[in-house]
Amino acid sequence: MMDNLDCIIVANGLFPEDDKIVNLLRKDDIYIIACDGGVGNLAERNIIPDIIIGDLDSIDPELKQRFSDIVIRNKEQETNDLTKAVNYAVSKGFNDIGIIAATGLREDHTLGNISLLTAYKELVYNICIISDFGYFVSINKTTEFRAIPGQQISVFSLPPLSPITSEGLLYPIDNRNFPIWWEGTLNQSISDKFTLYVDGVNANIIVYFSFTVK
Repeated sequence: MMDNLDCIIVANGLFPEDDKIVNLLRKDDIYIIACDGGVGNLAERNIIPDIIIGDLDSIDPELKQRFSDIVIRNKEQETNDLTKAVNYAVSKGFNDIGIIAATGLREDHTLGNISLLTAYKELVYNICIISDFGYFVSINKTTEFRAIPGQQISVFSLPPLSPITSEGLLYPIDNRNFPIWWEGTLNQSISDKFTLYVDGVNANIIVYFSFTVK
């Protein structure tokens, strides 16, 4: 999932400490978009984004001045800065987008940002939220995933609920809805791939891949 990224969006949550994630930002072919408050963590690591976008209510004034030539102010209040950044990335033609620092610090922002993946899936082919501990993706149809044997997997459904059936997970899912989020958690891949079969239209399913392998 992370190997093919061409764009990384840096939000204003808990910045990752894992070198393999931070080093993605240092790749020559990665386009970096910072939500306005996220630029501080980049500056501390001497990483310069390609663009900074948001309503600019949380960027340090000194950084706002320093990076004035790459700042885009978007005062729209019907969307958050993360969505503004995703829309900008899509407008530039990026189709493999990773989002970091979108979790942690505030649980309400974490839940909100993760749920937004179901909306972003309608805009872009491949988009994920990455943390030090794993990553989230969203699907709306039957999908086969690559995995590592023993990798910890959780499945969440958002309305409208659609029955899910699995192949390749330790605890089989058989035509199940998950109206309460914990019901699809703590599963495990038993091979190098697994499939989630989705029975329905307009499904909103989020899949979490932990970096932990048993």
